[in-house]
Amino acid sequence: MEWNPETAQFLSQCFLNTLSPLPEPRRRVETALSEASERSNYGLAVLHLVAEPSVDEQIRQSAAVNFKNHLKARWAPSPPKESNLPALNPISDPEKELIKSLIVSLMLKSSPKIQSQLSEALAVIGKHDFPKAWQSLLPELVANLDTLTQANDYASVNGVLATINSLFKKFRYQFKTNELLLDLKYCLDNFAKPLLEVFKRTVNLIDQAVACGAANAATLKLYIESQRLCCRIFYSLNFQELPEFFEDHMDEWMIEFKKYLTVKYPVLEDTGDDGLAVVDGLRAAVCENIGLYMEKEEELFQKYLSGFVEAVWSLLVASSASSSRERLTVTAIKFLTTVSTSVHHILFERDDILEQICQSIVIPNVMLRDEDEELFEMNYIEFIRRDMEGSDLDTRRRIACELLKGIGMHYKDKVTAKVSLQIQNCLGLFSQNPDANWKYKDCAIYLVVSLATKKAGGSSVSTDLVDVENFFGSVIVPELQSRDVNAFPMLKAGALKFFTMFRNQLPKAVAMALLPDVVRFLASESNVVHSYAASCIEKLLLVKDDGTRARYTAADISPFLLVLMTNLFSALEKPESEENQYIMKCIMRVLGAAEISRDVASACITGLTNVLNRVCENPKNPIFNHYLFESVAVLIRRACERDPTLISAFEGSLFPSLQMVLAKDVSEFFPYAFQLLAQLVELNRPPVPQHYVQIFEILLLPESWKKSANVPALVRLLQAFLRKAPHELNQQGRLSNVLGIFNTLISSPSTDDQGFYVLNTVIENLGYDVISPFMGHIWVSLFNRLQHGRTVKFLKNLVIFMSLFLVKHGLQNLVVSMNAVQKDVFQTIVEQFWVPNLKLITGSVELKLTSVASTKLICESSTLLDPKVRGKMLDSIVTLLSRPEEERVLDETDVPDFGETVGYNATFVHLYNAGKKEEDPLKEVNDPKQYLVASMANLAALSPGTYPQLIRENLEPANQTALLQFCSSYNLSIV
Repeated sequence: MEWNPETAQFLSQCFLNTLSPLPEPRRRVETALSEASERSNYGLAVLHLVAEPSVDEQIRQSAAVNFKNHLKARWAPSPPKESNLPALNPISDPEKELIKSLIVSLMLKSSPKIQSQLSEALAVIGKHDFPKAWQSLLPELVANLDTLTQANDYASVNGVLATINSLFKKFRYQFKTNELLLDLKYCLDNFAKPLLEVFKRTVNLIDQAVACGAANAATLKLYIESQRLCCRIFYSLNFQELPEFFEDHMDEWMIEFKKYLTVKYPVLEDTGDDGLAVVDGLRAAVCENIGLYMEKEEELFQKYLSGFVEAVWSLLVASSASSSRERLTVTAIKFLTTVSTSVHHILFERDDILEQICQSIVIPNVMLRDEDEELFEMNYIEFIRRDMEGSDLDTRRRIACELLKGIGMHYKDKVTAKVSLQIQNCLGLFSQNPDANWKYKDCAIYLVVSLATKKAGGSSVSTDLVDVENFFGSVIVPELQSRDVNAFPMLKAGALKFFTMFRNQLPKAVAMALLPDVVRFLASESNVVHSYAASCIEKLLLVKDDGTRARYTAADISPFLLVLMTNLFSALEKPESEENQYIMKCIMRVLGAAEISRDVASACITGLTNVLNRVCENPKNPIFNHYLFESVAVLIRRACERDPTLISAFEGSLFPSLQMVLAKDVSEFFPYAFQLLAQLVELNRPPVPQHYVQIFEILLLPESWKKSANVPALVRLLQAFLRKAPHELNQQGRLSNVLGIFNTLISSPSTDDQGFYVLNTVIENLGYDVISPFMGHIWVSLFNRLQHGRTVKFLKNLVIFMSLFLVKHGLQNLVVSMNAVQKDVFQTIVEQFWVPNLKLITGSVELKLTSVASTKLICESSTLLDPKVRGKMLDSIVTLLSRPEEERVLDETDVPDFGETVGYNATFVHLYNAGKKEEDPLKEVNDPKQYLVASMANLAALSPGTYPQLIRENLEPANQTALLQFCSSYNLSIV
């Protein structure tokens, strides 16, 4: 695309139409621009348009956004995630060089809105090219920075600094490597000194403006923002390690840092929130910098520490009272927390300091604010994410408690006494006027919950602040027993959270007495409250005594099970809780614990299928959807195992929903649907009903297997059919189709284990007369993989398959079918692959199967295998049976077969409650060790003296000892 008047006119018109309020013109030009972007030099042409002063500002701004997005997509394009999408043409190298030569000067000449877009575009290039492939960038930026600061053009200065800040951010987030450190050295060599010069020059400008009392608010704002950007660049350059230049000039930085924490700028701070936010942005950046030095360079920073602690302290006492100064408050408290956990914790030792921390910093920040109430009401998911799931580390409430925890590391008794007193004060204020002072009670509950100590590796928590049972009885129980489930919802949420957190410590009788009240709160109009009620019930059902026995049983739930399930399903009908994951998780947990009567089962399957039908229209919440399908699976498993007559009723309810999933191509739900169908097939008694045979036909279509995420679930369903309907399988050429699926799966390392699952189920469930015509094709497929692209995983699966074949259909059929493909291949396979890989087998059923099959092979192959091979086989069996898994199995890193998975980014999700029971093909053998010794003893008795010699010559010394121990254990001998 050449830059000429026609191109300028075409692009101008297109970008003008992108601003149209009408969808049709926008769609047309989006298509036109998409097609144009395929042409060479498109990005360059758009950049020329952005630079054209005669073009309307809005059009140029739209073009700048398009240019930025064009670079994001094509500067270093990633392969498309969907296979049907074409790969994007990357920008050519000559065009890239021209763009890089123009963008800096154009950015500096542009208006602020266009400048910010071009700055982002420059950062996109820098992410891939800077510094190695763009050596000229930093010198060009430094030169411009010097010119602009001397000209006092701080709007453009800040544009340059913002760009450099974006380029240097990688030093904060990337792992330390030699390559990263080389890039960091380059940036330090070229920018550490210019950064200090700009910083000091701006210091003088701010000081002059403040000293003469004639500071212009707009100009001062630009200066302050410049210093904030310098601080962020300082943070990036110091993040990995303290550079020598910054160590040499530490005084110059630290003196100014302290000034910005202590000096006030009334012209900005007293004229509205906007000005205060700009100054606080600089102060927060300073707090992050001194926090970084406190963490990484404590010894060098020590001489400045007390001054900074005092400055931050004073700042906090002022900012804690204001709801608009969150960022500053959080970063300032983080700095004090870092100090409190260091060797300088003595700064917090005095009683009056601890008192002031509690009264002036902790309580004001833990107390609920208007914005907390607004979040509670307007965005319950975000509120819960912060409050219950611990993503609130950067909020005032949590960080204030983290400060107390930090101080408590060294002064636990003092902190406990002070905070306990504050809790009692808050509760006292609440009792004076509960309606007006409810936030004080919330504050008291929050302090106890947030400062509780979690025991390592468990769900138990403890606290020294209060006696848990007394606090629960006097503070929490009145809230839970309140008749109005909608009154003071934040207090109710806090009470439910306390109950949930201290569930292990509360006696069963106390908790049981209150469970019906928690069930009532499922009817609360507040999304947070009914979510917390559901979570409380769900977590109670997980409590175990003695680490294994569930504290709350089906008998405990039975008296109010019907009302509990009714309230849970009703909660899913409340506005914004239609896909509430906490409710659905609770449904799943209750169904897994309760005694499910026919009435409850019928109501639940109706409720669950109604929800399923609704979410099929537009699946949005994958966590909710997973718990939904787990709930269906656990209901099917527990209800139908107890009452098999429910199977047909469940099928009648579920089949229309599962057919809708398949008919509407709800691909996210395919793996779930296939697993549920497998579960239903397995519960049926033969013959399988006709409607399942129709699904079986769909299952055999090649199109069903194209998406890799579906494969494990389809294999699971296919296995269910093979077990329940083996005779239908051998009709109308279906076995050929099944083995065609096996052949496809076995050919790829990413799906070969699934192929073996299919093959093993065929071998296990069909007679040899049925499968023998196909064995030649099966062995050819397996030998092809053995020759091309075998992995340790494949070899282990091959050993398991051959073992299963041997125990099901006999050694003779195994040998003959293999050697029919290639003469004497059986001996080669045993010697080169079976013997060395046998000791790598894992899994109890697999271990028993392969060891028994290998024992049979030794005992039945005296004419097939020479003594040395049989001796080595015995050595592998003893290794398998005598040594722990970690000593036998080496980690392997298989190279994934990208060709199988490209084009489909959904993943298979296993349904725990729909899992199949592991089948044992050797139920008659209880102990594989005893089987080995008894078989070898019988064999040795036929030719005395032969096998002791074979053992001495072929078994490792450790295995000879282990075999003797086996013989001794079972009172048998190999003579």
